[in-house]
Amino acid sequence: MTYQEFKEAVVDAASRMKIKDYELYYTEGEGINAETFQEEIKFYSAQSDLGACFRCIIDGKEGYASTENLTGDEARLLVERAMENARSIESEEKAYIHEKGDTYAVREQSGHEKIQGAELVDAALKLQKEIYDCDPRVTDGTQSYMSSGRQKYAICNSNGLELEEEISYTVCYAMPLVSEGGEMYDGFKVKQGRLKDFDLKDIAARAVEKAVSTIGAGSVPSGKYTVVLGNEAMATLLQTYSSVFSGEAVQKGMSLLKDKEGEKIAADIITIIDDPLYKGSMAKRTFDGEGVATYRKNVVDQGVLTTLLHNLKTAAAAGVKSTGNGQKDSYNSAVGVSPFTFYIQPVEGTAEDMLALAGDGIYITGLEGLHAGANPITGDFSLSAVGFCIEDGRKAAPVKNITVSGNFFTLLKEIEKAGADLEFVGGVTRRCGSPSVLVRNVAIAGK
Repeated sequence: MTYQEFKEAVVDAASRMKIKDYELYYTEGEGINAETFQEEIKFYSAQSDLGACFRCIIDGKEGYASTENLTGDEARLLVERAMENARSIESEEKAYIHEKGDTYAVREQSGHEKIQGAELVDAALKLQKEIYDCDPRVTDGTQSYMSSGRQKYAICNSNGLELEEEISYTVCYAMPLVSEGGEMYDGFKVKQGRLKDFDLKDIAARAVEKAVSTIGAGSVPSGKYTVVLGNEAMATLLQTYSSVFSGEAVQKGMSLLKDKEGEKIAADIITIIDDPLYKGSMAKRTFDGEGVATYRKNVVDQGVLTTLLHNLKTAAAAGVKSTGNGQKDSYNSAVGVSPFTFYIQPVEGTAEDMLALAGDGIYITGLEGLHAGANPITGDFSLSAVGFCIEDGRKAAPVKNITVSGNFFTLLKEIEKAGADLEFVGGVTRRCGSPSVLVRNVAIAGK
């Protein structure tokens, strides 16, 4: 059965069972992946998937059921299972089905890039060769990885809402391993976009440069330093703490931003944006997991928290409208709250400008231990870091075996300067970004 046929069968079954409030959420996708080792393909896969989730409200209680089997009989059974689940629910939480009537953005029609498996394999091998050709110290353990696919999202409900859209993506990773003096040094570079636009030679060179630049790295004395957090490091920190901007986290007591809307929570130069239709995104979305229209919003505007992110349930609890951030991790998961393309707005200047302003200090280019060393509830963090010394306003000797400590909320307030070198980290559908930022008096533990 096609999705359209299955949807009609589900709607017919819901009507026969006299269900007034319901929703059908559907996804389908396909993808190919290729991973290299040495100069050969180590792993290749091609897969496709689909799934549907039916949600209904019976006597104020919400029931879910999901399936990957699109048949007429399964459509009826899906509705029956959801009804049974709703009748067994004891929770008093109110459930919501979105009304139609939103105005939805129109996405740019750039066309979907259709890549064949042989083409992806060839690109992965070419990237691997480019990595090896960059530097004679590149050694076995070096890998490249390519992934390409598409994903369709569809939603319909008893209020007459009917939406469909599709995204496509291609991602490549260059992961060199460099050997010098018996020590190993790794690098990493990821690129998202269209395969035909990838400059594999440049991607390889940037990844190898990251590895080579760390050769001979040592520690520094413990103390308070002026720190330039590189764009990827700051984006990683923002990603780690992005959940604190969720209305769900606030309502569960898992964020310190409760009752902070309208208050100053960051430096004047800091504006944090969530943009589901960000121009550079491969996963532009016009509606969220509940069918609410998405839109660009300043979550923090010139240091002031203007809004939390909401789905229908958290918005109702807060007495506001949903911000279109109800997201499902998969077709059969519950609706949570998360951003789409979430980033600190770039201001002006390069990372080198930040270093010049710092004078002397530490340039942090990478953070590790984020799962164990960062507490999203309190904002406290103590993280392993790598980077470079800053001497006379310039990047100097590489640094490793240091730990940077602080508090995310405090750091936001103490950012003195933000550059224009915006960079993103994360996956295809949810990304966080930042330019390089300058912060003074940061605690660094070293030797």
